[in-house]
Amino acid sequence: MKSSSSVVKLGLLQHACSANPKANLSKTLALAERAAKQGAQIICTQELFRSQYFCQNEDHENFKLAEPIPGPSTEAFQKLARKHSVVVIASLFEKRASGVYHNTAVIIDADGSLLGMYRKMHIPDDPLFYEKFYFTPGDLGFKAWRTRYGKIGVLVCWDQWYPEGARLTAMQGAEILFYPTAIGWHPKEKAEYGTNQHGAWELIQRSHAVANGCYVAAINRIGLEQPIGGDGLEFWGQSFVAGTSGQILAKASVDKEEVMIVPVDLSKVDVTRTHWPFLRDRRIDAYGGLTQRLID
Repeated sequence: MKSSSSVVKLGLLQHACSANPKANLSKTLALAERAAKQGAQIICTQELFRSQYFCQNEDHENFKLAEPIPGPSTEAFQKLARKHSVVVIASLFEKRASGVYHNTAVIIDADGSLLGMYRKMHIPDDPLFYEKFYFTPGDLGFKAWRTRYGKIGVLVCWDQWYPEGARLTAMQGAEILFYPTAIGWHPKEKAEYGTNQHGAWELIQRSHAVANGCYVAAINRIGLEQPIGGDGLEFWGQSFVAGTSGQILAKASVDKEEVMIVPVDLSKVDVTRTHWPFLRDRRIDAYGGLTQRLID
């Protein structure tokens, strides 16, 4: 069953995370309940909400944080989705098999059914973002799902820097691109690089909305998370929703827990794509080089 209205309310959950996975799950479920009661129809968590951002160091103990899919967290959100008739996107640390782990988002429809999964395709390896130690690159490709309230695509954090992922998802009809995220400043670099780093992060995602004529929702965490003996990461919050021309429709604060409720009119996707026909004018006969690492 599809909603008769073209206006859909998005619920973005921005908050800090503790060192207690059960507490984080309870908190996120409570925030999702609040979003549903405020009218949200599609609710999205931030990246890896069940824990603090453990990829700041390489520690085999952190693999104990992973869980199967379906598993306890998936089932909890399926129950919530059925109760409130909401679509849920939840970002999880997936244990697929011994030695094979993924950074995975589950997509749950408004009847509680598990529509599918997206496994993070681009895996970073930067100071304090040592994700290649933990995550096998995704093998499910880029996907779009028809939910009760619209067709959506889901990508995760580092994927947001790649226009190819956004394009391939939009080409499957996605009207909204969701990006669960955990990104922040190195405290010692913030003064010199912080403004430009955040500006680039927001700009690249707004450009996905422009190039594809769709909505983009980025959901980030807040707070300073410091492993023992390290400076940590200061997550910059500022979750946002961009409209079909890249305009900022709503933006959260840098440091406050927020449940953002943002209405979007999906009829504007068709209008935008018709008046700015970038998909029509693509020269697909000339893009073969994109499948190469470099062109000499």
